[in-house]
Amino acid sequence: MLRNRENQMLLLVMGLISISATVIAAFISSVAAALVFIVSMLFMGTSLLFTRWRYRELEKLSVYLRDISSGNHSLDVRDNQEGELSILKNDIYKVTLMLSEHRSLLQRDKIQLTDAISDISHQLKTPITSMTVMADLLSAPDLPPAKRTEFTHHIRIQLERIDWLVSSLLKLSKMDAKTIPFKKDQIPMKKLVLKALEPVMIPMDIKGQTISITGDEHVSFIGDFNWTAEAVINILKNSVEHTPEGGAITITFSENALFTEIEIADNGKGILKEDLPYIFKRFYKGKNAGEGSIGIGLALAQSIIASQNGVIDVTSDSEKGTQFRIKFYKHVI
Repeated sequence: MLRNRENQMLLLVMGLISISATVIAAFISSVAAALVFIVSMLFMGTSLLFTRWRYRELEKLSVYLRDISSGNHSLDVRDNQEGELSILKNDIYKVTLMLSEHRSLLQRDKIQLTDAISDISHQLKTPITSMTVMADLLSAPDLPPAKRTEFTHHIRIQLERIDWLVSSLLKLSKMDAKTIPFKKDQIPMKKLVLKALEPVMIPMDIKGQTISITGDEHVSFIGDFNWTAEAVINILKNSVEHTPEGGAITITFSENALFTEIEIADNGKGILKEDLPYIFKRFYKGKNAGEGSIGIGLALAQSIIASQNGVIDVTSDSEKGTQFRIKFYKHVI
């Protein structure tokens, strides 16, 4: 400890003060000089003991910080006392908790990224394998023209599926990074509904399904027209897929002082109760999902709606079908 520069300076200053006080007291009497010398030695000894204790505490903090840097965030350095050293310990403990939380978040993000990569790989593997097989078959010189046309058609379908998957993933990534500037326009709800129906009219016509729209033409909300239309399209595609031939889909919209609401309901086979909590999770496919389902459309819809101060919930019954309710709040909640 005596090799510490601060201690050397402390001893030097106190020694000079002690010698000066002793010399001055010697002019008064030898007894006064002795008393001054004894008091000075006690004061120096007490100061050195306090300094030694302080450095031991600082050494403990140094060891604690090294343990933290090694990844041990479970240590508690607090002593619940008063004084600058205790304040420092409490501040260090707060930083330790913050580092622990950040580490947990990073670990969670790492797991989610690993799972996402695995899911994406799985989703791409199936169509790529299918296209590879059909491409090999197309190379056969004696392949009938009808089969060649059929295989070419299937390859195109798989390419469209891959294109949609990659496009949706890019959109989700941009939304996660909050890099999409959503517009805040006044959007008539009926105009939005008619726009969203365009891509699903042919599949509905093929299955003989009917559509009914109910709502006041003056109902509107503040949002981004194109992005919101994409969210509604994905929900409508889900309804068309799970509604049987000859089924019915209804769209109802209304507004009040708090929010504008749109409900999309069908009389299909419904969503199983155990699947309901997970239908907005990326790549989740319920037991009633179609063979070509990827499990990303509803996740994309939910992200778009949530990014515009909206919420979406769903109720379903095997006998009555499924109802999606979207609410766009007029004020931040």
